[in-house]
Amino acid sequence: MKVYSADNIRNVVVLGHSGSGKTTLMEAALNVTGITTRMGKVDEGNTISDYEAEEIRRRVSINASMIPIEWKDCKINFIDTPGFFDFAGEVKQALAVADLALILVSAKSGIEVGTEKAWEMATEAGIPKMIFVNNMDDENADFDRVVESMKDLFGKSIAPLQVPYKENGKFTGFVNAIKKEGRQFDASGQTQNGPIPSGMEDQVELMHSMIVEAVAETDEALMEKFFEDEPFTIDEIENGVKAGLLDSSVTPVFCGSATQTMGVRVLMDSIIRFAHGPNEFNPESKGINPKDGSEISFKCENGAQFSAFVFKTIADPYVGRLSLIKIMSGTLKKDLQLYNSKKDSSEKCGQISVMRGKEQIGVTELNAGDIGAIAKLSSAETMDTLCSKENPIQYADIVLPPSLMSMAVAPKTKGDEDKISQAFAKLLDEDKTLKFEVNPETKQSIVSGVGDSHLDVLVNKLKNKYKLEIELTDPIVPLREMIKGKIRVQGKYKKQSGGSGQYGDVHMEFEPSGDLTTSYVFEEKIFGGSVPRQYFPAVEKGIQESVKAGPLAGYPVVGLKAILVDGSYHAVDSSELAFKLAASLAFKDGFMKSKPTLLEPIAKVVVTVPDDYTGDVMGDMNKRRGRILGMEKNGTKQAIAAEVPMMEMFKYPTDLRSMTQGRGEFTMEFERYDEAPKDVQDKIVAQRKAEAEKE
Repeated sequence: MKVYSADNIRNVVVLGHSGSGKTTLMEAALNVTGITTRMGKVDEGNTISDYEAEEIRRRVSINASMIPIEWKDCKINFIDTPGFFDFAGEVKQALAVADLALILVSAKSGIEVGTEKAWEMATEAGIPKMIFVNNMDDENADFDRVVESMKDLFGKSIAPLQVPYKENGKFTGFVNAIKKEGRQFDASGQTQNGPIPSGMEDQVELMHSMIVEAVAETDEALMEKFFEDEPFTIDEIENGVKAGLLDSSVTPVFCGSATQTMGVRVLMDSIIRFAHGPNEFNPESKGINPKDGSEISFKCENGAQFSAFVFKTIADPYVGRLSLIKIMSGTLKKDLQLYNSKKDSSEKCGQISVMRGKEQIGVTELNAGDIGAIAKLSSAETMDTLCSKENPIQYADIVLPPSLMSMAVAPKTKGDEDKISQAFAKLLDEDKTLKFEVNPETKQSIVSGVGDSHLDVLVNKLKNKYKLEIELTDPIVPLREMIKGKIRVQGKYKKQSGGSGQYGDVHMEFEPSGDLTTSYVFEEKIFGGSVPRQYFPAVEKGIQESVKAGPLAGYPVVGLKAILVDGSYHAVDSSELAFKLAASLAFKDGFMKSKPTLLEPIAKVVVTVPDDYTGDVMGDMNKRRGRILGMEKNGTKQAIAAEVPMMEMFKYPTDLRSMTQGRGEFTMEFERYDEAPKDVQDKIVAQRKAEAEKE
């Protein structure tokens, strides 16, 4: 593959609802450019993009996949992304290095949730958008209906540059609305010039005038020309579309059929004509100087200081580690000394390649704006910056979707615990939306992902890649125990077994401390030396060890005030151990007589949904024992704030998606501990008792 300069590079992220034809479009592009002689099919599991075992098995994309195409002296770096919401992290990573978002919409299904999400994410990322209406060969395809719904939902920027037509009920061509010229598809999907079909003249004229009006707003000179009713040249209109695409005032719409390769060549021509190279879209990449935190920027040109951003990592147990990078400035060559500004480490650049699916195509160098891969970098991780040590820069991290679906992990085979940690270390390299930790309190290994499908893919990856079988279960919710009453009790430990014995006697008062952030407060109010001062630390230690597991259900105790008020000792038999054990006996007796109760963790949850779903979401929150705090308008959506017990939120990512057809999002963070209802407490206490008896 040739080396290209930024002027002749287009970095295009391909977005859309799952099943809209993104991967098939990539196959079509590979086929019409002669890279492949036969188009792969998703159903047959032989596409270039979807090469992982899980993608082939599920027949959906799971990972973002690079598909570079050489077309008319330019290079288009397509990034095929998953349409399923659980893998939105892959989309975010692709958006971080793209200069154009190509959104696919089915001419049959129309605007779907994934289309809305794609539009929102591209808008949030601040990159221009282009739309390809796919499946025009379907008998139920309705281009006009799709365009109208896009205008209603996405606004006046929607600008169809093509007007499709049918002959005998079949999609056979379109009219170029800029040039007002007909185009007919031949058997191979290529276009031939032809007349505008009879009866379409008025529709074409209307489309042309709409494009002219949109273009006029991109330039003052064109606006003046527009008001004076002077006709625009083709170049003026096309340049206006290009300018409007850059500032998002124009969203060009094209049509075709990926399965029949109809419109694919025209689409690639249009990407080259209207989309901007990385040096035009983002001429200067802003970052911070890691030495002093000041803001700096590097120009997207070959002569600038070298810098690259690692946007994705592939960690294959057989192939090794590949760091996918975008060259932000300068030129990358083999053996260049790379400084990792985030890790403060250096290493030499190894083999440079361009990825096409899983294939590595070796190249001698990569210029500013291009996307490629470096093999076997030991320190580089996703979101690291590579640059020169003399002129360091650090680019901002990618904001990934939160990992709010948490499950406990356990190996099916005993003794595989160490293997789990090793496998997860590699998987976390690849997927930054996965989180893995060992809960210090429950001792459970906890994995968190974006949703249930995300975690299901994880289970299968561990099985297929690392020969490791695991089970996922609901994690133990870390509850707390406290008392609501006040009591005075005696704890006496006395043991005689020949020779010196053990004797410790304490009178303790227990009451709530009022502070649930600390486990206990210890005080002593001893008068007359009934308990010698040297035993006070032993008494506190007895309390300290006892509060780790309360007598009610074995959970840590919080909010306890323990006061040593009286006791007795033996001049020979008393010891620190005896007083520690006496305090433990007093604690167990007193705790169960002081109105013990269980506390559960409460989360602050903010659910953002379109207005139509607010009733369903609020009703569901009530079923989860949630308390609605309020609602706030957030653009076109409502943000519903609530406090909900965390034990009711295990499956919420999946449930919210079902309730809102994928349109809902939420955030969740721990707020405080609160008393659990009696029926919940009784159930937990019984369950813990049964578990203890079983052990």
